[in-house]
Amino acid sequence: MRTLALFALVAALILGTGVLQSWNSALIILNMGLVSAIMALGVNLQWGLAGLFNVGVMGFVALGGLAVVLTSVTPVPEAWAAGGWRVLGAIAFALAAIAGAVFAWKTLPRKTRGWAVAAIAVVGFFLYRAILDPAVSAIESVDPAATGFLGGLGLPVLLAWPVGGLLAAGVAWVIGKTALGLRSDYLAIATLGIAEIIIALLKNEDWLTRGVKNVIGLPRPVPYEIDLQNDAGFVETAAGIGLDPTTASTIYVKLGYSVLFAVVLVVLLVLAQLALNSPWGRMMRAVRDNEEAAEAMGKDVTARHLQIFILGSALCGIAGAMMTTLDGQLTPSSYQPLRYTFLIWVMVIVGGSGNNLGAVLGGFLIWFLWVQVEPMGQWLMGVITAGMADGSALKAHLLGSVQHMRLLTMGVILLLVLRFAPRGLLPER
Repeated sequence: MRTLALFALVAALILGTGVLQSWNSALIILNMGLVSAIMALGVNLQWGLAGLFNVGVMGFVALGGLAVVLTSVTPVPEAWAAGGWRVLGAIAFALAAIAGAVFAWKTLPRKTRGWAVAAIAVVGFFLYRAILDPAVSAIESVDPAATGFLGGLGLPVLLAWPVGGLLAAGVAWVIGKTALGLRSDYLAIATLGIAEIIIALLKNEDWLTRGVKNVIGLPRPVPYEIDLQNDAGFVETAAGIGLDPTTASTIYVKLGYSVLFAVVLVVLLVLAQLALNSPWGRMMRAVRDNEEAAEAMGKDVTARHLQIFILGSALCGIAGAMMTTLDGQLTPSSYQPLRYTFLIWVMVIVGGSGNNLGAVLGGFLIWFLWVQVEPMGQWLMGVITAGMADGSALKAHLLGSVQHMRLLTMGVILLLVLRFAPRGLLPER
């Protein structure tokens, strides 16, 4: 009953937004709530089931956005002809150099392997840059105002969602092989550092993502509003329900995204619940609660940690691809730790760590508050300052502080939950 009541409350808040503000606003909150719920579900798998402290959620979300560009954007033939194949050759050479360094480390005598690896790394780096830099310059000089990058594969955009999960899972494997098995603070440092590196690459590698010039006009899995407005049948249907074509088309498109996102969330939630209630899920909780006891029973703790770290990161990658598809553009500068790491952790903590339904609830509730607190704060400050003189310094200060209401509200909610419901609104059973 508690679970149903809390989800009914969230539904009432979203429906109330539609009634009191607009249905477009309500659907915007719903769609981003669905995406945020998937992100929270991924973090809950890592922290709630295994106790892994991942503070690089932003990086895995950004990899999902990159997957949309690499998968669905039409390739730029001129850029490929100018230097695309040389870039692939440089990447292949870099991988070969890394493999050579690993081989040297494993096979050469202890006294000489350090020098050999250092020599391979230094020589390989300079040769790699000698191949890559001219190719990148040639690509970025191809119509930089419109393209200046290689583009993607031109595949359907829905394929980018699982690709985003795979890309995030691959990076998670690299991080996990390096940092898992050590103390938890090493994993936090590694994930935070890798996330910042990923964002720096997205911002600076124009040949891959156009950098800060952004990739706009990404393909969509739903119709364009202008196409619906030019469809006589749609216009007639909209008139029949009392809506103008513009409003009806925007609502129709947002509802299309809502259905797609809801299907993905339900599938992932069902799979997460099945995993949670399986012998594997009980083993993961046993590892979380007492690693030494689980290891004494023959469980490979590091391997299990790596497994669930990859799964949780893959969910964040899928959510990142969905969000970029919803936005219709990739904006590397928009990826901020406050929104894509801290806020996701607040969702998991408030909803209930270790409870998949709690993580989903937290995703919806915290995102609703994140969006609505500022306009509600503007109204509240307007009421408080209504009787003050227009030139009052206090009135100006109060009205100017509305922009901080989001952070204040998130902090207050987090403190209240940790004080009165430390296990979250829907605690783990």
